Amino acid sequence: MQIKFFPSLLSADFGALQAEINSVEDFVDGFHFDVMDGHFVPNLTVGAPVLKCLKTNKIFDAHLMIANPEKYIEDFVKAGAHWISIHAETVKNPTEILKKIKLLGAKAGLVLNPETSLDDYLEDFKEANFALIMSVNPGFGGQGFMPEVLEKVRILRKSFPEMDIQIDGGINDKTVKQAIEAGCNVVVSGSYFWGSDDREETANLLRT
Repeated sequence: MQIKFFPSLLSADFGALQAEINSVEDFVDGFHFDVMDGHFVPNLTVGAPVLKCLKTNKIFDAHLMIANPEKYIEDFVKAGAHWISIHAETVKNPTEILKKIKLLGAKAGLVLNPETSLDDYLEDFKEANFALIMSVNPGFGGQGFMPEVLEKVRILRKSFPEMDIQIDGGINDKTVKQAIEAGCNVVVSGSYFWGSDDREETANLLRT
């Protein structure tokens, strides 16, 4: 499968997000937009009103690390999100929320935290357009990669050969190889990418 690279805007300059997007848009495949509510995760970031102000000709991938995500899905679709992912840990019936996302016209993704069992949610992934496996505990950038989560990736790739499988957390030139070998084809990187001296070279490196 083609490897896609989405830089995480969590590690970009929040005072110049549009400029950051413009500076790398030509050599990335999309932008990962981390939404944190201070409840499900301890940090607090940005929401749909900020996304609505941003423009790109690439994919906007809204990762909802929030409680009650079903209340906000329509807002994110209207704000321009093309992909929307929800955490399995935040909803009672992930399948129903994934259906709602798709009905509103976005691709629907289901996210698992490192400690969350895939066995409990494998059926729900049948309704998803993509999977997102967290390789750090969500809430803050710059954490170390947790290789033990790659077993979930291997199982998902075997179960859903054509599905986009995204990895997020601690991704750099070394850990990306492990993730791709396990079956990931959508790579998210934040601090490693934005902190590099040559972002185009780093983007290409993370795709290979």
